[in-house]
Amino acid sequence: MSVTPEKRVLSIQSSVVSGYVGNKSATFPLQLHGYDVSTINSVQFSNHTGYGKWKGQVLNAQEASDLFEGLRTNGLLNYSHVLTGYVGSDCFLRKVGEAVKEMKSKNPNLIYVCDPVMGDNGRLYVSEKLVPIYRTEIAEQADIITPNQFELEQLTQLPVTTETEAFAAMEQLHQRGVRVVVLSSSNLGQGQVMLCLASSREGSTTKKYRLKIPKLDAPFVGTGDLFAASLLTWMDKEKNLKGALERTVSIVQKVIKRTLEQAQSLAGPGVRPSTSQMELRLVQSKADIEDPAVDMIAEEVQ
Repeated sequence: MSVTPEKRVLSIQSSVVSGYVGNKSATFPLQLHGYDVSTINSVQFSNHTGYGKWKGQVLNAQEASDLFEGLRTNGLLNYSHVLTGYVGSDCFLRKVGEAVKEMKSKNPNLIYVCDPVMGDNGRLYVSEKLVPIYRTEIAEQADIITPNQFELEQLTQLPVTTETEAFAAMEQLHQRGVRVVVLSSSNLGQGQVMLCLASSREGSTTKKYRLKIPKLDAPFVGTGDLFAASLLTWMDKEKNLKGALERTVSIVQKVIKRTLEQAQSLAGPGVRPSTSQMELRLVQSKADIEDPAVDMIAEEVQ
């Protein structure tokens, strides 16, 4: 007997034993909102790689295929949403694409949210073999996609150095079938402001939004995973990109502000917090994740 697809998320990304990145960063927020979350860990490390030293395992394509087969055999490959983040192998990524295609053929209402983790600031941190797979097999199945500035350029092979160019690149993705594109982070803002841009396509109508985010002078890891999971949640609840974007960014800002404040209090005045002290304070942010006070407002772009 198949399990009902209602509010079931298959999240495929990295995981760590200690700390909050990948599935560790995405699962708790989704569960708080009532989603039953199944996880496939593309890698399982002791801690995130920002520590400089880590140990663990990398799931290969055959192992991923075995997991999909086990779910399929037991009638469990039946989800309302799929969320993907970091995948380090091109063979593994192809298996993901095949599985999403299979699930969509059985459930046309399935929503696929893709964070196309490839790199940042002009540099790939996955094999270049993954880029064309993301560009075609993955992007063209995504309903919602959340690239950063560099990843948007990789997906579209277009320059993204201005807001106008960013929306032109988003339009290309719309033409290829992606319903919602969110530029989750960029260097397009001025001074201590980062621009988050978003675009949605419903039929022949396109709506575009700009949201200005204050920069915090500190390194955070796992925020993109929290962003994608929160956007999945609020797009599902709100059915409205503007509201979902405002809630998502408000959540991320509240989490990172709390993280920095608590890390700085542990480190002491004038001392730079350690990597472990800068782990996201997700559990401590439970109330904000469940019901965020919206203090980040998106403006519509004509």
